[in-house]
Amino acid sequence: IGEIDGELCLRLDREHKEYQHLFEPFHAWQQMDAKLEAGEISQEKYDNWRYNYPEMDTSEIRAKVPPQELSDELIKALKKENQ
Repeated sequence: IGEIDGELCLRLDREHKEYQHLFEPFHAWQQMDAKLEAGEISQEKYDNWRYNYPEMDTSEIRAKVPPQELSDELIKALKKENQ
């Protein structure tokens, strides 16, 4: 947590194992806010999106991913198989 130009600022640690998981929702909110500010969507559409987030979010295709340990083991097995 920090401050930029007197405003509260949340920063995500890119090295943290949960970075991508945390980044995606923040990015979706930033994209929708930018669309609202640019006049690409109405306040009503923005409000509907935010009241129904993440169900209304179409910015990313979401999928369940295996735990990191399982993913690491699968990758290791595939590499071994391809050698």
